[in-house]
Amino acid sequence: MTSSELTSSQPTRPPRPNLAFRQLRGQRSPAEFAAAVRRAAREIGERVSCDARYVGRVEAGEIRCPNYAYERVFLHMFPGRTLTDLGFAPRSSVRGRRAHADEDAPLLHTTRPACAASETWRDHEPYDPQNPYAPHDPYGSEQNHENHQSHEIYEESDVLRRAFMTGGGATVAAASLSPLGLAFDAAAAERPVRRVGGHEADALEEAVRRIRLLDDRHGADGLYRRAAAPLRAAYELLDAGTTRQATGDRLHSGAGELAISVGWLAHDSGRFDDARSHYAEALATARMAGDPALEAHAFCNTSFLARDAGRPREAVRAAQAAQRVARPLGSSRLMSLLALREAGGWAGLADRTGCEQALVRAQALFDRGRSDADPEWMSFYGEAELEALEAQCWSILGNWQRAARHAGRAAELQDPHFTRNIALYTAELADDLARGGRPDEAAAAGMRVLDLLDQVQSSRVQTMLAGTARVLLPHRRASGVSAFLERHASTPRMA
Repeated sequence: MTSSELTSSQPTRPPRPNLAFRQLRGQRSPAEFAAAVRRAAREIGERVSCDARYVGRVEAGEIRCPNYAYERVFLHMFPGRTLTDLGFAPRSSVRGRRAHADEDAPLLHTTRPACAASETWRDHEPYDPQNPYAPHDPYGSEQNHENHQSHEIYEESDVLRRAFMTGGGATVAAASLSPLGLAFDAAAAERPVRRVGGHEADALEEAVRRIRLLDDRHGADGLYRRAAAPLRAAYELLDAGTTRQATGDRLHSGAGELAISVGWLAHDSGRFDDARSHYAEALATARMAGDPALEAHAFCNTSFLARDAGRPREAVRAAQAAQRVARPLGSSRLMSLLALREAGGWAGLADRTGCEQALVRAQALFDRGRSDADPEWMSFYGEAELEALEAQCWSILGNWQRAARHAGRAAELQDPHFTRNIALYTAELADDLARGGRPDEAAAAGMRVLDLLDQVQSSRVQTMLAGTARVLLPHRRASGVSAFLERHASTPRMA
């Protein structure tokens, strides 16, 4: 295979805003519209992880031509319209031409189709509806083979490959996607680049989304060990430096968010010391970069970890610090979540009054609705998560009946996309029912969790289920309890 350097005799043209697509969004926020896109995808059996940033890139004209999965979803949402009607360029006008390197891109020795490099390549989904664990080919195998034969194009099949690039010592740490996690691709190392730029920042931000997406679907345990290499590479990017302040800010923010994501994987898989270290690293990065949104996120997760680790006073203080930092950001939903973090700390201190006051504040802030100021990482925070976190507060306070009521609502309201959360909420429900003297209902809920364990790898879920099993041991004769205990005992535990 030969390759040629990306060059262009013409200056890169600025993208033209997609006004037609913006008009179709109407009064909905980008986050609300992204949720509508995901719902439409499920209706036709597609899988896309559309978020507010993707919608923003489409409207800004950065994505001239969506990949085939998004095309099918958009045409389903707006029947009778064509891609052109939606403001996109015809696929024929962007396919097959060599991509132009933008002025902030590193000088890499490779070629890709223009649509892959500048429009669809960064935005295709790695899941095929018929085989969710197979890499998705946005052009189809025949077309991809044809492009390879005709243009000698090296086309990456997965969104995270070539994800992080460093200068100076000049290595490329590539993270490739596997069904249950990220694996370091050593074969991509030692590729020289001249500088760090926008492409690296894009890849870093995409890596964070991929980790969150996989955690939502499968839980943390299968991901954590594989996430260390991308995180190391992210901080190497910061050491490499960049010629643009805006790009440097994006790299700091992306590295901090990745540290939080990896910290969460450690947190959810029971590695509390590792999680604390990653959250502290993210907090330091936020303060060095003067990034209040990242700082609020780091404090938010630190509070949650402190509660789970048995340090409730630290949980309260971290949540209050997060609220001070986040208040000027203008996101009511973020302030609502931070109030719930504070409520969890008060519950751990057995302060029912403080807990209830924080819960009331969280609900009032939540009821103000979504806004464009809501951080992208908060896509998980909806009514289901609100109910689940309140359930945890009442569980800590020992009000099992009230806890079970909220946990049941959480499981019912949760979007099916968040498989791990459904398992978590149902495990919470099972435990609350068991401790509240309803063993038959607890066993039924526990069975539903066991049904999900072939998809979800979460130490938190398994630990909760083991606790429920211990509580149910004296109730073997209750309906369904014996069957649950036998099945739970025979279920393999994660190492």
